[in-house]
Amino acid sequence: MSELINNREYRQEVLKQVIRELHAGKSVQEVKDKFAEVIAGVSPSEISQMEVALVKEGLPIEEIQHLCNVHAEVFKGTLEEIHHPEQVPGHPVYTFKRENEALTKLIDKDIRKALEDFKADDSKENINKLIEQINLLWDIDKHYSRKENLIFPYLEKYGITSPPKVMWGVDDEIRAMIKDAKLSLTNYQGNKEEVVKKIEDTTKEVKEMIFKEESILFPMALETLTEDEWIRIYMDSDEIGYTLIAPEKSWELKRVDLEKKEEKQGLTEGGFVKFETGVLSTKELNLILNNLPGDFTFVDKDNIVKYFSNSKDRIFPRTKAVIGRTVENCHPPASVHVVEQLVNDFKSGKKDSESFWINKGDLFVLIQYFAIRDENGEYIGTLEYSQEVSHIRKLTGEKRLLEEA
Repeated sequence: MSELINNREYRQEVLKQVIRELHAGKSVQEVKDKFAEVIAGVSPSEISQMEVALVKEGLPIEEIQHLCNVHAEVFKGTLEEIHHPEQVPGHPVYTFKRENEALTKLIDKDIRKALEDFKADDSKENINKLIEQINLLWDIDKHYSRKENLIFPYLEKYGITSPPKVMWGVDDEIRAMIKDAKLSLTNYQGNKEEVVKKIEDTTKEVKEMIFKEESILFPMALETLTEDEWIRIYMDSDEIGYTLIAPEKSWELKRVDLEKKEEKQGLTEGGFVKFETGVLSTKELNLILNNLPGDFTFVDKDNIVKYFSNSKDRIFPRTKAVIGRTVENCHPPASVHVVEQLVNDFKSGKKDSESFWINKGDLFVLIQYFAIRDENGEYIGTLEYSQEVSHIRKLTGEKRLLEEA
């Protein structure tokens, strides 16, 4: 039997059978007992390959996502024994793990105490204290955004697509649970047991995600990404921000500064672009685009992200890791179908533009999409333009005079 177990293809088939049986309704213990010898020593990359294969065979991403906690429980005993490379302070994975430690402390100490106080006495004071802790938990959004916008794009370049999609879907579920828990507290109607359950369920999901990150995602990323890619992730992380903590120290990079390397290649400075109506230096063009109100992103005819502007008041996070990424993989699984339909409508000529508007905290954001076509009407790509327009909505009458400086 051992010669079969060491065979990669055989292990993959057995691992897929583990998941199939879980989806068919068998218990975690039944599956563990039946496949114990094969499950022992399974690596994160093998789980990734298994999920990719199942999706290719027709198992919907949503189904894998729905039972991913069960999957984690099946493999937990072996994954905890996998060696994790020691991380240097400042390295992106080191920082991610420190954030997870801070989140665990927040849940086990501060939220638990506030929740116990609320259970004993649902006074306004205790409700407010619990809201404060849930507000701190929402800081996890930056942790998830860095993961989704920095690590996932590189994994996708290596063909690892299913685990990021599944994890992104769960991230969004956790975000929604945190928002719902806070809303239940701000609109508290005396339904104590219901509110307590929502908060307990939310913190449980957060801790499950911490386990999945540290046992599957981070080891898989460390196995896959190059040092240059980790440097790029490190350099882009500040733009999104950190959760509950700040990095302990700067990462002592051993490689060449990628920004200077690009500049020497003439990618960021020098040269001119000739238009039908004038000529601009690349520096002038870059400054103009970055100073226009709003954010621009251009996706080419093959659905590849080619460019985004970098205004100081950017509404949605973007990092250089998104360049070269397919647009479908830049959106949460729940909204991918909308993106695909929009692009298909542009390509077919059914539509030339589309607009959406949303509330984002205190902001009112207008998101517009335009089909870009050449002089022959051929589809070249899609331009996305997002702008905070609450000040525009308030305009009335006319203004014809300069304001005092």
